[in-house]
Amino acid sequence: MDGKNGRVLYDKAGEEVRANASTTKILTCILALEYGDPDDIVIVSSYAAKMPDVQLNIREGEEYRLKDLLYSLMLESHNDSAVAIAEYIGGSVEAFVDLMNRKAIEVGCTNTHFITPNGLDAKDEYGIHGTTAEDLARIMRYCIRESPKREQFLAITRTATYSFTNVGGTRSFSCSNHNAFLNMMDGALTGKTGFTGSAGYCYVGALERDGKILIVALLGCGWPGNKTYKWADTKKLMNYGLANYQEHVITDDILQKNKIPVLSDSVYGTIKEDTETVGWECHFSETLLLRTDEQISVKYLLPEYLKCPIYAGMQAGSVVLLIDGKAFAIYPVTITENVQSESLYDFMKEYVKDYIDRNFF
Repeated sequence: MDGKNGRVLYDKAGEEVRANASTTKILTCILALEYGDPDDIVIVSSYAAKMPDVQLNIREGEEYRLKDLLYSLMLESHNDSAVAIAEYIGGSVEAFVDLMNRKAIEVGCTNTHFITPNGLDAKDEYGIHGTTAEDLARIMRYCIRESPKREQFLAITRTATYSFTNVGGTRSFSCSNHNAFLNMMDGALTGKTGFTGSAGYCYVGALERDGKILIVALLGCGWPGNKTYKWADTKKLMNYGLANYQEHVITDDILQKNKIPVLSDSVYGTIKEDTETVGWECHFSETLLLRTDEQISVKYLLPEYLKCPIYAGMQAGSVVLLIDGKAFAIYPVTITENVQSESLYDFMKEYVKDYIDRNFF
């Protein structure tokens, strides 16, 4: 995915719903940053303390700073920390998951359904806990580009090691980042691993280099015995994007702004053809990553004619920007001038002139 605008550059079964394991936690993290304060105190529930491996091994009744649990969540992928965070931010796991699903829709996801804040395999009446590679890339794009807490997200997920204690200072912990991709390519920004029996090895990561931001999302990328596939595939896809796509700025200068014919409503309710036309405008500027063989074109969704009265600024159709025939974006067309209906005096004057011309000359 082009991280700057969300266009998918390459996919294989990119819209297929799959379990996505702990890559779920990127959404858990960004929501906790947006709705909580890093210094907030989180009290561990019995339910959170019972989460299966991978665990921080927090205990019921213990208190932790939200910031510390977020490092546990993103560096070591601890499932108990995820539930403790969810219960604190949402009031309950169910309420927090509802917040997750609403945010997923808000960022453009169309085939995502989350049931847990940690990504453990789950199923309910609406389907499995899962997403698509395309939707997962959209969530990562939100985390690093659009969220007001994107800098905090990057700071946490780029940290190599982190140590902390519980609030009482009676227990100490140290976390190491499991995102090996951070040290594999120049410009690596962030990422999150994941694995369950249903999901297989998963990964979502981002890279920034040469003015490009690329996001790779992998689901079902091998099972035990294939643990390194995700790193090889991530590098292959990132290198493909770097080598084959270059930035191009596409503006409304490519448009042919042929004027739209006008039909004038007379005061007697009849319509007469008029040679008058009206101008329009449509403004856009897109910075796109394009291959040399990709073609840009436009489709005009404009009315055959307009009826008076017509006012400057009114919307009259749209223009679609296409890449290799596939719609990328739609922009509104607005009229640039006023055209009024003819007055009774003008109608009678024209009617009399037309009558005289036909009957006396």
